[in-house]
Amino acid sequence: MTIAAGDRAPAGRFKIATADGLADLSTDELFGGKTVVLFAVPGAFTPTCDARHLPGYIQQADALRAKGVDTIACLAVNDVFVMKAWGKASGADGKVLMLADGNGDYAKALDLTLDASKFGMGLRSQRFAMVVKDGVIAQLYVEAGPELKVSAADYVLERL
Repeated sequence: MTIAAGDRAPAGRFKIATADGLADLSTDELFGGKTVVLFAVPGAFTPTCDARHLPGYIQQADALRAKGVDTIACLAVNDVFVMKAWGKASGADGKVLMLADGNGDYAKALDLTLDASKFGMGLRSQRFAMVVKDGVIAQLYVEAGPELKVSAADYVLERL
């Protein structure tokens, strides 16, 4: 069953790139005692994700933090090296935490997967955004199709 507002975020682990190298980050570490905006994209460097979705959150990082958001995180079913390169190329450092869900385990746990096999991309995450407060999903916005509307930074910011 797909996750919903009011549900506790499922437990999981992500790979991240840090100044000291690669590391694991648990959902307890990510969400515990914090307000987090987690948004997911079908793939790093893909057209809408690269041109509009991630840049919107980078541009709105200060405004989101001013509304009480402690962490802004981008999730994609890509490996940690791709997420690191995408974050660097996009100027996300210090603004958006890049989370690698390499095998799609977290997308599966949320039941928010997308079969992109016809594009040669396999199982990916649907495009969505959620506001998580101390591990509980307070708001969830899942795109109905390939567009970028309800999971965009501006849309989420207006609803905080």
